[in-house]
Amino acid sequence: MKAEKNVSHLHMLHRKENVKDHLNFHDGDVPYFTIPVFDALGLKNGFTTKFGGISTGYYAEMNMAALKEPEEIIQENYRRICQKLQMDEKKAVLSYQTHTVNVRVVTEEDFGKGPFKLRDYTDTDGLVTDLPGVPLVTLYADCVPLYFYDPVKKAIGLSHAGWRGTVHRMAESTVRKMRSVFGTDPGDVVAAIGPSICRDCYEVGPEVAAEFIQAFGEAHKTELMDEKPDGKFQLDLWAANRLVMKECGIPENQIFVTDICTKCCSDLLYSHRVMGKQRGLLAALLSL
Repeated sequence: MKAEKNVSHLHMLHRKENVKDHLNFHDGDVPYFTIPVFDALGLKNGFTTKFGGISTGYYAEMNMAALKEPEEIIQENYRRICQKLQMDEKKAVLSYQTHTVNVRVVTEEDFGKGPFKLRDYTDTDGLVTDLPGVPLVTLYADCVPLYFYDPVKKAIGLSHAGWRGTVHRMAESTVRKMRSVFGTDPGDVVAAIGPSICRDCYEVGPEVAAEFIQAFGEAHKTELMDEKPDGKFQLDLWAANRLVMKECGIPENQIFVTDICTKCCSDLLYSHRVMGKQRGLLAALLSL
């Protein structure tokens, strides 16, 4: 479906009744989401949709993945969303996601890596910085975006967590990095779990469920998953990441779950479970 200027995309949100409470949806020629708590704190943030860019074919049309298309297409997509978010796209720094819990401290030397320069790092699923005006960027098509803000030390973190990153506690790794580098107290952190696949849509096999039970304990099994008659499980990555955030010291009332599912809203958002590998990637963006 080709997006046109001034055409509303709200009808594409299967869970639009939740948008007002959990996400701010900005419609228009480049539709995107922002997280209300970060908006209120004056933090620049965003989450893209499938629409508003110039990608074509099965990437259409707001693919944010470097190296997947000609660089001029990706750069124009970054220019468009960063213009909407009032970010400097030339300073944007992109992760290099391989389902690790590795976190990179972003410095001035990293400006533009990913969209505008080759990355000289790999195996990097999380980014942190205390530099103002630097957009951190991570990519998604069902996995979980984790946003972090320390308003005391003026530092941010943005991390990608699939089931592997979740079970290996990517949220804790990010907060630990912020603490060691910036002196962050986890009790000061405001965190959000962005648009990603929901419990009802995320079916996994017993081997994945067993890893979560081993990591989080039998006591949290019903909180994190539902067992089906066929022996498979409906896994709740939102609940698991929220639990990790709480266990690493972030107060529960400072953790926000956006409650928009990429699979439920696959007409607006890329979903690996719906589209397989023939699709683009969404971007989470965060900047001081």
